[in-house]
Formats: sequence, structure tokens, C-alpha cells
Amino acid sequence: MPALMPLLRLRIRRDRVQLLLWIIATVLLAYSAQSGVSASYGSLAERKVLLQTVVANPVILLFRGLPSGPDDAAFMLFLILPWLAMMAAFMALFLAVRHTRGDEESGRAELIGATRAGRSAPLTATLIEGAGASVLLGLLVAVVSLALGLAPGGSLVAGAGTAVAGLVFLAVGLCAAQLMRTSRGANALGVWVLLATFLASGIGNALGTPSADLQRIESSWLAWTSPFGWIEQTRPFADDNWAPLAAALGLAVVLVGVAYALHGARDLDGGLVPERPGPAFAPASLGSVWALAWRLTRGSLLGWGIGALLTGALATGLASVVTDMGGKVPAVQQLLQALAKGGSVNQGMIVIFYLVAGVLAACFAVQTVSRARQEEAHGTAELVRSAAVDRVVWLASFVVVALVGVVVILALAVAGSALGALRAGDGSLLGDAVISGAGQAAAAAVFAAVTALVFVVLPRLTIGLGWSLVLVTLMLGLFAPLFGAPDWVVNLSPFAVAPVPEGNGADLRGLVWLLLVLVLAGGAAFALMRRRELEADG
Repeated sequence: MPALMPLLRLRIRRDRVQLLLWIIATVLLAYSAQSGVSASYGSLAERKVLLQTVVANPVILLFRGLPSGPDDAAFMLFLILPWLAMMAAFMALFLAVRHTRGDEESGRAELIGATRAGRSAPLTATLIEGAGASVLLGLLVAVVSLALGLAPGGSLVAGAGTAVAGLVFLAVGLCAAQLMRTSRGANALGVWVLLATFLASGIGNALGTPSADLQRIESSWLAWTSPFGWIEQTRPFADDNWAPLAAALGLAVVLVGVAYALHGARDLDGGLVPERPGPAFAPASLGSVWALAWRLTRGSLLGWGIGALLTGALATGLASVVTDMGGKVPAVQQLLQALAKGGSVNQGMIVIFYLVAGVLAACFAVQTVSRARQEEAHGTAELVRSAAVDRVVWLASFVVVALVGVVVILALAVAGSALGALRAGDGSLLGDAVISGAGQAAAAAVFAAVTALVFVVLPRLTIGLGWSLVLVTLMLGLFAPLFGAPDWVVNLSPFAVAPVPEGNGADLRGLVWLLLVLVLAGGAAFALMRRRELEADG
């Protein structure tokens, strides 16, 4: 144990800014949600109407929580609990990979392993730090809820759910770090697990059974396959059910045991998922820096593209779900008819799904530009630059591949929508899908330019700040309008101002701002890169 204390102090010193930002952002979300709900949905009648609307369009449940009644506290947690859990999950996941696989890549783990601390000490120190950060975040969420005058029982359940989400994905990150050979691969695997389980919970809620008064939903079996689903089943301020958290904690314990077992079964700096050996001689197609950037990122493009293809197919293929549900529940049918007066309900569904596709494209953009930072930190960028490659051209290769990948990902989403429309026998939504896809491509491209600017100005914050920008702007786009925030706050999110279908046309008002930010941030990044030296220290 004494050998762990220096490691813990070192980790806390390295992470103090990042962890502080994650915790503050999450606690602010919990606080603003309560004040926003009170301001925007202060009456019981307003909350009942919104819950009825949500049940009428179950696709909304893919991106919200589990309706548990119209009481103000339960209603607030329905809106934000999955996102509090997601914030905790991302924080713990990235921490786990950064201090295990990341330190092995940088050589720190080998130095520590050569001391009396032992080879498993970094893993143990990471577990202790991540668990402590997750528990602290959960406690602060509970304290904020109590400070706002909410019931103690529900406040504790909400805080515990947030903490448990962090613990589960801390364990997921530790396992991913043992499996994958690089921190990039481990982060990608962890993010995919997170997104898949989040979507499984949302679909499980959307396919659930509504109550007769349309104020509550009983999830389908699919929600019970996801840690997010277990956390939502606690229903803070409604049922205050602690039992599902036991299952989530059990999963975290099992995964931690798996991580230790895998750690002991592999060599230092090795991964259990073998890397494919490269050819003895490079093909002529790798003779340029552009081809190298493509070669380094094509695998991740395939993964994000498949996700976008499925998202686009769901956007049009699930149009019948809303109609079918309306036929089964008369009250839902009436609400659908009321919603249709202001426009197409299915148009709104397209916009929601393409927001997800835009997030996937933005993730690819951040991941691709962040690869430049990884190449620089590992020293491989210096080898490329030694071949008389201009530093601006080198950075441009990653940015251009990121922009091309964004277009490809959104094009695959539109192709998926075409398949979904063909299967549903309704091609009327395909034009809306094209407009939404083009709009989200512009939004996602902004993240490539902004991340490149961060890389040039604050290289060591490239990965953390790049991913944080995606998550924070997504939260603004989803929650700022709901909580009655001023337009200028909402418009800080590229996802919120992206062009969307509107009636028989499109709302293009945000396109000018997106293109302006893209040009300014990209231009600044390339201009500043001319005077920037390589910074190999990770």
C-alpha cells in the first residue's frame, strides 16, 4: 500500500484539471436541470402534457430517460439521469485508458514496473483513483439535489446511479486497455461499448409498455441488458429502487476481476487482441503523407460509418413504430394527430436520429485529428517530418481525411435511410434525411477544425478537450432549449444550428455560422502551425 501512495498523488496531480472540469460540468447539469424544469415546466399539467407527447413519439425515449410520473423531481430525472450517467461513464473510461494503456505506450508503466511497486501497481492506483472520482461525483450530485430541496431518498438514488455508471465504465476501460494494443484502440472499444449500451437502453424504453394515463413506461427486456437501463430502473423520486444498482455493481466487480486476470496473462506493452502484421514492403500508394493519414484512420472510419448506416436506417425504418403505437393506444393516436398540425412528427424523428449520426461523424473527426497528437507524442511524426514534409501539410493530411470521413459517414447514414425507407415502403422521408445529413456534416466538420486549432495551441489537451467539446455541445443542443436557455447559449452547439428540414423546405440559418467557424478555426490552425515546433512529450 505505501508504494501506491506516490502513484495516486501523481495521478491526482496529472488529472486535477480534467477531473475538475468533468465533475463541475456534470454537477452544473444536475443543478441547471432542476432550475430549468421549474422554470419551463412549473405546473403539473405542463409536465403531464410533455410526458404524453413523449409516449406518443417513443423514439424520443432513445435520447431521454425512463418516464416515471409527472412529479417535478421524477420528471427532472427522466430528462437528465441517462446523461449524468453518461458523463460519469466517459470521465471514468478515459481515465482508465489514460493511466493504463496510455502509460504503457509512453513508457511510464515500464519505469514503474521496474521499481518495488510492482507491475500491477499502476492498475490498482488507476482503479482507486477512478473509483474515488466516480463516488465523489455521485456524492456531489446527491448534495446538489438535497440543496435544491429534493427528497433525500431520491437524491441518494440519483447520486448512487451516477457513481455506479462511472464504476462500471471504469471497469470497461480497464478491460479495453488489456485487450487493445494502443490507447486509441482501447478508447474506441470503450466508447463503442458505451454507445451500444446507451442505445440498447433507449430502444428498450422506446419499445416498452405505456401506462393507461401515458405518464409512465415499463421498459422492454432490452433495457435490462444495459447498465444504463439498470440505472434508469432505479426511478429516483418515484420508486427509489436500489436493487438494479446491485446488478451494475456486480458487473463492475466482475469486469475488474477480468481486467486483473488479463493483465497478468499478457506482456507489458502487449495487447491480447493481436495486431495484424504489416507487409515487408510498403506499397507505392503509401508514398505520400495523405495516404499515410488515410491508412492510419480507415479502420475507425469503417466503425463509425457502420454506426451511421444503422442510425440512418432506423431514422426512416422506425417511422412505422410511431404509427403502430398510435393505432394500439387511442390516446397516443389523438396526440399524434395534434402533433402533426405543426408539421410532420416523422420529420422531427429524422432530425433526432441525424443528430446521432452527426455526433458519430464528429467523434470520427476528433479521433482523426487527435491521431496527429498521438503521432507527435510517440515520436513517429518526427520521422515523417524528417522526409522533408512540411508541418502544415502534415497537419492538413489529418484534417482533410477527417473532413472527407465526415462526408462519407453522413452519406452512409443517408444510404441507410434509403434502405429503411425502402423496407418501410415510404420514400417521402428520404429528402428530409438528405437535408439533415448535409446539415450535420457541416456541424461535424467544425469539430475537425476546432480540434486542429486546439492541437496547435494546446497540444497536450487535444484528446481530452476535443472529446469534451463534442459531449458538451451535444448536451447544449439537447438540453438548453428544453430548459429555456437564451438562443445564444443554444447556438453555441453546432448540432443545434445545423440545417434541418422544415415543412417542404429547409432551415438554413445556421449554415453560415458553421462555415464561418470552420474557415476561421481551420485557417488559424494552419497559420499558427507554421511557427509551432513538435512537442513529443506526452
